[in-house]
Amino acid sequence: MKKYVIAAGVITLAFLAACNNNKKVTSSTTQVIKDTIEKDIHTLSNADSIKVTHLDLDIQVSFDKKQISGSATWTISNTNKLGELRLDTYDLTIDSVLVDGQPTNYRKDAQIPNLGSALHIPITADATLVRIVYKTGANARALQWLDPQQTLSRQHPFLYTQSESIYARSWIPCPDGPALRYTYNARVTVPKGLMALMSAENPQQVSDSGIYHFKMEIPVPAYLMALAVGDIAFRSIDQRTGVYAEQGMIDKARYEFEDVGKMVSAAEKLYGPYRWGRYDVLVLPPGFPIGGMENPRLTFCTPTVIAGDRSLVSLIAHELAHSWSGNLVTNATWDDFWLNEGFTVYFERRIMESMYGKSYSDMLWELGYQDLVTEVDGLGKESKDTWLKLDLKDRDPDAGLTDIPYEKGAHFLKLIETNVGRDTFDAFLNKYFNDHAFSTVNTEQFVRYLNANLIKDNSTLEENIGIKQWVYGPGIPANCPRTYPERFKKVDAERMRFTNGTPAAQIDTTGWTTNEWLQFLRGMPKPMVVQQMQQLDDAFHFTQSGNSEIADLWYIMAVTADYQPAYPAIDLFLSTVGRRKFLEPLYSAMIKTGKAAMAKTMYKKYRQNYHPLAQESLDKIIK
Repeated sequence: MKKYVIAAGVITLAFLAACNNNKKVTSSTTQVIKDTIEKDIHTLSNADSIKVTHLDLDIQVSFDKKQISGSATWTISNTNKLGELRLDTYDLTIDSVLVDGQPTNYRKDAQIPNLGSALHIPITADATLVRIVYKTGANARALQWLDPQQTLSRQHPFLYTQSESIYARSWIPCPDGPALRYTYNARVTVPKGLMALMSAENPQQVSDSGIYHFKMEIPVPAYLMALAVGDIAFRSIDQRTGVYAEQGMIDKARYEFEDVGKMVSAAEKLYGPYRWGRYDVLVLPPGFPIGGMENPRLTFCTPTVIAGDRSLVSLIAHELAHSWSGNLVTNATWDDFWLNEGFTVYFERRIMESMYGKSYSDMLWELGYQDLVTEVDGLGKESKDTWLKLDLKDRDPDAGLTDIPYEKGAHFLKLIETNVGRDTFDAFLNKYFNDHAFSTVNTEQFVRYLNANLIKDNSTLEENIGIKQWVYGPGIPANCPRTYPERFKKVDAERMRFTNGTPAAQIDTTGWTTNEWLQFLRGMPKPMVVQQMQQLDDAFHFTQSGNSEIADLWYIMAVTADYQPAYPAIDLFLSTVGRRKFLEPLYSAMIKTGKAAMAKTMYKKYRQNYHPLAQESLDKIIK
């Protein structure tokens, strides 16, 4: 499929001019949209010109070699009669290539930073099958190989992938762009006794042979390819939802995700039927670098959400929401990342509101706004990286993985809702998901769709929203909506009592959720004095918290205040958590407060526990 990326100013100016004059967008503007195109800059593939429709994957997983090997057979349709097929690779060894069963010469370009190497395969005009025999390299960015001692049981090894954004090419030679969709079947051979799972139809029991077969009949992009292999068990939640985890984690995970089935039903009431069949969750070992990954039918998630009290399940609501915004309707390029994540954060909070009430979701909105302010301050209020429409040319697309597409995108949608009314906006979103189901959208196409189906050239409405400022402007626009949760007002009052001298044990924390505790700690003086830290710890036992969100924030405060009683717990935390959200600010706090030696010592001990993507970002912080 073609990827349409319009120069930011062209469609926006035409669109705004039409709105200001209260006229319809003209056909000439439509022509600009059609003619101003450029290729997705983060794929070396030409699968936008040669239709790549299906993958047959046949691979073996070797823990001894820490290698995936096998073949990827692509079904293609060369209607444009091109002379070669180009695919993305990263640190792959290509053993042979066959076109319609016949060996062919091929070449692989030198590696380009971030992008990898293009694989050039000569094809004929009527070629239909291209089979690549290959194996992964030692630097596969998508793969984390865990030795038994790095898992919960310490008895069996574990492998998992993280393909977003452009890392699928490090374990499959593929067209690796979000606009390039295909169906797939897979045959995966693993050591006997271990279970294999993919973003497809999945087994619920271990295969005696070690051979697993998978089918994904709905076209998906490469970044949603996923594989996990390990000592994994399954527990059902209801008829279409369930949870996978290591044997020693499965009971805790099943308890934590009791409400996942209800979440799916709540999401459907908002924005239409769930179209992927089953929705299951896999709790990964601690090294998983992100909170969750929305792999179709099987969300991968961090064990840091297992708090024991179901208090961090908004992360699951987020990954579930991706089944509509991201998996169903996908950003066309990584410059349009906000179309995946901004919509998903908005949708996540609507799910949480429907399940736990407006007072709960209001707290999520306020914490998200605080995160947005912190991100903008860090990037710079005039930085182009604070635009919704990103510019990632010559950069790793992970550079766009900030709170901007998430929180600025979500607040933009909340602003639209506020201006047009919730019922009207919900009807718009339902239509948007249906009209673009199983396809891709870029920012300019969304702006045009928004005008045609919601703004409808209402100049007053367009001015009140300020689309150009939000999408193609820096910082946080002045009309950014913000909630002032009543529950946080009470938290702030209790914090003030404490800072004014009331003993910590006497402040009223009855019924507080994770959100209230985060608000309480975020507003504390920086740095705090050790005596205050000790008093809070004595009253609330923050150092021993099993809630990763609270613990990480507390540990950052402890490092800043030089509260040494927390240091053994920090060491344990860094040894058992691989999520970048927690690791990066904690290690950074050590560096910034003169504790570089402490940071380097801990990082040297635990670096091997972290995923390659986390290692890349942490290496920069530490070294």
